[in-house]
Amino acid sequence: MKRLMAKLGNPQDMLQFVHIAGTNGKGSVLSFVSGILKCAGYRTGRYSSPAVFSDLEKYQVGGRTISQKDYVKGLEIIRKCAEELEEDGYPYPTAFELETALAFWYFRENECDIVVLESGMGGLLDATNIITTTVVAVLTPIGIDHACYLGDTLEEIAFQKAGIIKNECYVISAKQDERVMEIITKTCKEKGATLKIADVFNAVHVRYGLEKQRFTYGELEKLVISLGGKYQIENAVLAVETIKALQRNGYHITEKILRRGLMEAKWRGRFTVISRRPLFIVDGAHNEEAVQKLKESVTFYFTNKRIITIIGVLRDKEYEKIAKLMAPLAQQVITVATPGNRRAFPAYELAGVVRRYNPNVTAADSLEEAVEMARLLADADSVIVAFGSLSYLGKLSEIVSDKSRIRRDAHGRSGKN
Repeated sequence: MKRLMAKLGNPQDMLQFVHIAGTNGKGSVLSFVSGILKCAGYRTGRYSSPAVFSDLEKYQVGGRTISQKDYVKGLEIIRKCAEELEEDGYPYPTAFELETALAFWYFRENECDIVVLESGMGGLLDATNIITTTVVAVLTPIGIDHACYLGDTLEEIAFQKAGIIKNECYVISAKQDERVMEIITKTCKEKGATLKIADVFNAVHVRYGLEKQRFTYGELEKLVISLGGKYQIENAVLAVETIKALQRNGYHITEKILRRGLMEAKWRGRFTVISRRPLFIVDGAHNEEAVQKLKESVTFYFTNKRIITIIGVLRDKEYEKIAKLMAPLAQQVITVATPGNRRAFPAYELAGVVRRYNPNVTAADSLEEAVEMARLLADADSVIVAFGSLSYLGKLSEIVSDKSRIRRDAHGRSGKN
């Protein structure tokens, strides 16, 4: 990565960063923080992965997605650099390294004032950790994920995540497991970094909702967010503390701007309502901790509702634990294979795992079939929850949207403008 960036002229060294690592909540925190910075008038870049609807959405400046023209132009420049590395006898960069290099090139080309950067996997050895100009490092809740790459224990994984902490930067961390907290605290001391814990239990007067939620945090009363899911309060608290750290570092962000940015933040694929007849929700929960939070939200919002779930996961995920948590909640489970992914867990094998916890499970041959089956099984009191790998939720959302539009057209309730 260092060699690749050197060939590009090290654009990352000319930028300032909020760097986010952790197991769950990275994308939501990124959405809150980048939205607030944009509202404050800063030319803000944001880089997130994986994509839900399009590869282009990974790269945004000022809330606008990279154009197809700039995307192709940037990739062509980076491809040439990668080929030069190969000619020099070095390995060809991985896909994620190329994508990350494109992000740094694009943000420098657009003269971003600050970039909100989501790490890919881990932190210490992640391609995004080439940066040295971190203003604030943010650590979302850390749990077991990508164990085959990051380590088998919570301590090993925490060590990797804490690797984004730079000398004398601000560090904002969610309240973590004691073992994780010990590693974060030790790393901060070694780096001379200033640590602040963003504890969600300090959020009071919480009013939950599917699309609007309200809470008070410290002196900030009645903050409103537009992201559903109980767990989003914790992500919003992390964002608030991140903004406070930026303020201490000279960024001019008023309380009015903070409130507006929180309320306007959107993050598709996280407890997102994509249809109302029946109520259809998608959520990218794909590891044990995220699924536990999804379970809490489903049982909280939809008490006494009939639940139908669609699940698709990758083979290297904790599918047994995921099935054990969510399958008993559902009256019917539909399994799918994430399309176009070599790591996809086959729908029929996944159905076999789910059947240990819920006998009412069916494997669908396609996403289209899964959506049709779910709708046929749903009644007026049903809620459909599709969750698991983000890699299939974008396509599934498009299918739901298309079918909803067709149904409206057929009943004469929608037409062309």
